[in-house]
Amino acid sequence: MLKEAYSRPISLSDDIAPRVLPFHCHFIKKYGKNFFAWFGPNPMVNIMEPELIRDILLKSNVFQKPPPHPLGKLLVSGLVTLEGERWAKRRKNINPAFHLEKLKNMLPAFHLSCSDMVTKWKMLSVGGSCELDVWPYLENLTGDVISRTAFGSSYEEGRRIFQLQKEQTHLAIQVTMSVYIPGWRFLPTKTNRRMKQISKEVYALLRGIVNKREKAMKAGETANSDLLGILMESNFREIQEHQNNKKIGMSVRDVIEECKLFYLAGQETTSVLLVWTMVLLSEHPNWQARAREEVLQVFGNKKPEADGLNHLKIVTMIFHEVLRLYPPIAMLARAVYKDTQVGDMCFPAGVQVRPPS
Repeated sequence: MLKEAYSRPISLSDDIAPRVLPFHCHFIKKYGKNFFAWFGPNPMVNIMEPELIRDILLKSNVFQKPPPHPLGKLLVSGLVTLEGERWAKRRKNINPAFHLEKLKNMLPAFHLSCSDMVTKWKMLSVGGSCELDVWPYLENLTGDVISRTAFGSSYEEGRRIFQLQKEQTHLAIQVTMSVYIPGWRFLPTKTNRRMKQISKEVYALLRGIVNKREKAMKAGETANSDLLGILMESNFREIQEHQNNKKIGMSVRDVIEECKLFYLAGQETTSVLLVWTMVLLSEHPNWQARAREEVLQVFGNKKPEADGLNHLKIVTMIFHEVLRLYPPIAMLARAVYKDTQVGDMCFPAGVQVRPPS
């Protein structure tokens, strides 16, 4: 079904489900919004009723994240794969990196990356206008932004890491879309070997960056204001507050996994959001004009500053609508670890539940 869906050009409608989830759309039409199917050896229940979805998400002790694909773990693990107390501890370590004041300090890096991209576009349109494929530019933009904000002074090393992670993402998608055969990941296939090679190289590069920062912090130097510096400073303080008990904080491997997660959670999702925003604005030029007018009204010819962003009401509404129509993740997955009942439905242990995002 996926092959058939991908064989045709995507239509510029608001409904992307038939292309992204053709299997689910077919069974919803045939059996209704709540249906049961087998995904390989795993029984799966599709849930579409808002009340049931709410109850499932509230019962996080019963409906937990399913175990990741063994090769998928080479791409990322970290916070998104943790549950319970381990998740709470890791979240506590990471939270300071995303404090509003810290994010405000990263705005100049965002502006620099955007300015570089716009300058390239101006050079291509010397006659005043030109036609170009914006997708590769937006991919590079988001990778560039994350490289600057995550690694700061280690920017060039960061770019290399993200290039490798991009390749790893495509390989992981290929693997997870294929039939899963137990033990297959141990065979020295071309894809398996390349994924393991990338994982080792990324780990070595990140280990080098983390070790440099660790030595600098122990020597009394102030931590950098990038994501890695804030994360390490938060972790360092947590360990010190517990009498230098390293079991309380994050290990070097934990820090590396979260750095990999910065890329996965930020790069692809943001570039997809930006390109769909441009598509929708091209379809609705009246909203494009209103958004441009608002930006000029708030900032004029000045560089964007953090406080002004709060006044971009129309731009914010546009982004929210794009996220509603084209969410970065189409469906969630939750595994049932003990027999439970939600509404009038009984779920035995071992079942996977798939609510839409």
